[in-house]
Amino acid sequence: MCVITGGGGVLGNSMARGLAEVGVITVILDIDEEAAKRSASQISADTGVKSYGFKANVLDRESLEKVREQIVAEVGEIDLLINGAGGNSPQATTKLEQLTEDDLHQLDEGFFGLELEGFQKVFDLNFNGTLLPTLVFTRDMVARQRGVVLNISSMNSYKPLTKIPAYSAAKSSVNNFTEWLAVHFAKVGVRVNAIAPGFFLTNQNRFLLTDEKSGKLTARGEKIIANTPMGVFGEPVDLNGTVIYLMSDLSRFITGICIPVDGGYSAFGGV
Repeated sequence: MCVITGGGGVLGNSMARGLAEVGVITVILDIDEEAAKRSASQISADTGVKSYGFKANVLDRESLEKVREQIVAEVGEIDLLINGAGGNSPQATTKLEQLTEDDLHQLDEGFFGLELEGFQKVFDLNFNGTLLPTLVFTRDMVARQRGVVLNISSMNSYKPLTKIPAYSAAKSSVNNFTEWLAVHFAKVGVRVNAIAPGFFLTNQNRFLLTDEKSGKLTARGEKIIANTPMGVFGEPVDLNGTVIYLMSDLSRFITGICIPVDGGYSAFGGV
């Protein structure tokens, strides 16, 4: 059975569905209880494999401990964990990509205008929102000496994008934590890996990549497509093959890695 945080979102829902399609019972956790239950109900109906939805706050350890007890009592032992909760925010996004001499009169449009509260919120969601669920849901895995953790990183962890320093810093931290924990757990039968999605249109980044009125790509969206050799944004289902591989015994001798799923973005130098 697999617990998926942020499972009510676009990518989390797709990963849960992909696992259900190969027979894995899934538990979807989301701060939006309605979204979690709706996703679970749809997955159960469409695949014939039971899925459950619960409310949980990945930044509240007490909330996670309570839902772990509920899951174990109502569903069973937790074998797999996907840390899918995360996202960016306009409050942690600069208006300028770079500062130039022409911008010296508007420094607050760049780095100096970042709101510390917004920066901290995004960093906490992406890093602590990975750390805390792992602390809560892997204890039983370690005791049984079997289990798999999958963290959701990002292309930003390798090549930080302009405008979104908090998100990039947090995802880079997720990569380092993945490697550390993989070593820490290696002798007790629990593997820890990550995937780094390239560019997928989600609720968190749509405001940066598409124009709300026209629906067309923004200049930033066009730039991303130009630097993605396959020339398209990823579809949520494109993550599922790699997820299934890393969560299954097909990868039983693999731990501590992060696999890009990015249409070639990480391989392209721009020329």
